[in-house]
Order: sequence, then C-alpha cells, then structure tokens
Amino acid sequence: MSAADTAAARQAVASNKLWYHTMEVAPGVVTPGWFDLRGIIAGLPWPDVEGKRCLDVGTYDGMLAFELERRGAAEVVATDIADHELWDWPPRLRAQGAEFLREAAGEEKGRGFQIAAELLGSRVERRFSSVYELSPEAVGEFDVVTCGSLLLHLRDPLRALAAIRSVCRGEFMSCEQVDLGLSLRHRRRAVLAFDGTNHLLQWAVPNAAAHRSMLEAAGFDVIAGGELYGEDFGPAHRAVRRSPRSLAVAAARRIFTGSTGVPHHALLSRPAI
Repeated sequence: MSAADTAAARQAVASNKLWYHTMEVAPGVVTPGWFDLRGIIAGLPWPDVEGKRCLDVGTYDGMLAFELERRGAAEVVATDIADHELWDWPPRLRAQGAEFLREAAGEEKGRGFQIAAELLGSRVERRFSSVYELSPEAVGEFDVVTCGSLLLHLRDPLRALAAIRSVCRGEFMSCEQVDLGLSLRHRRRAVLAFDGTNHLLQWAVPNAAAHRSMLEAAGFDVIAGGELYGEDFGPAHRAVRRSPRSLAVAAARRIFTGSTGVPHHALLSRPAI
C-alpha cells in the first residue's frame, strides 16, 4: 500500500464522526472505535461458516460481518436501522436522544460501515432493517446468524430473537453484554437488571443465565459457549473517572472476565426442532 493510499485511508477514517468498532481497515490504519473486539474475536464460539450464507444483525460498523466474510462465507448480509430515530428510545428520551446521536455520530447512520467496506474491499451486502422486521420473505434464510451487543438496547428482545429464529436455518451466535455482579451471584437463576430510562439506551442487562434462558425461550438450543469475557474499550471511549468504586469494578472485571472492559457472554445455538 503506497503512502498516498495510506493517507487517503486515514483521511476516510477521520471523516466519520463516531466509530463503534476498533478495527484495521487498511495496513496500519485502525479505526478509533469505542470498543475493541480484536483481542477476543478469535475466541468467540464461531460455527463453520465457509461456503455458507450468513447474516449479521445490528452490524453498526460491521466488524462481525467482515469477520464472517474473512472466515470464508459465500455470502454475508449485514442489517441495521437506517436512522438514529429508529432506536427503541424510551418516550422521555426519544427527541433528545436522537438529536444527541446526530450530533455525536453524524447525520448519516452507518457511514462507518460504508467506509470500512470500501477500504477492506468487502462484498458484504448491507441492508437497512430493524431486527423486528426480519423474516424469510424480507431477507430469506441463513445458515449462520450473528448478533452482538444488541439485545440490551431493545424494548422487546424476545420479539427480536423470534425474528432472528425465523430466518436462521443453522447456527446462531449471540454475543451480549451481561451484568457481572448478577452473573456471579445468580449462576443458575435468570435475572435482568431493568432500567428503560437511562441515557445509554439500556433497557435491560441480563446475567449470563438470563442470556441463555432468553435464547431458549425464543426457541433455540444452546450448543456451545458460555464463558464470561470482557470487551475492551477502544481509543474513542471516554476515560472512566478514577474512584474507589471504579477501581473495584475494574479489578472484579479483570479477575472474572480477563479484561477491565464491558462484561460479555457468547453462546452458539441452533433452532430447536
């Protein structure tokens, strides 16, 4: 890659106001994302995707979609909502939340995906669609479906999982943020930390047992995965204010997930017969 090409790639990356994923999109060119999955992506419970038709739901900048392609998928479709107003905003936050995201992330949602796909030379097909709108009639069926860090942002995660199940004819890998304290205190009991009013748009954060139960309630059989892991913060994430509590939280996360980042839980499943 020439110096001019590298400079152009860096300029393209810089033109996007907000990156969610930290990923290398050209040799030596890394997006300044809020979260960095590069250290954990290889350890997720991936199914065999080679030669298969795959779907990534709630793709944002596309890291899981591009990984499906890199692993040899024959076709990858990546879906996400088309506008900031289409998030599941609580009524109290709808107007100010959408306006905040337009200011923070730019008017054009999904610009990061477009830039990354062009720089990577990717053939992933992006479609604008809510997870709730997934159906065989709308997008067809897929051998493998992935979804990362989306369910906690949804008002109706079970309805979303039912829609995913309707288009999944093989394996479904769900990677979700979990509440570490609830996961440790209630290892077998499904518990959710519900809010529905906070500015982070987190309706409910499950513990690990609840994540599994949600998949089972939606008609999936879990076949692999289940270890807690941490999703590291990327360079764009605001620094966490140091305090006795934040230091204690970071220490607990490192002990139980191997990272001071956000606790996550990944499961590989397939539709129950």
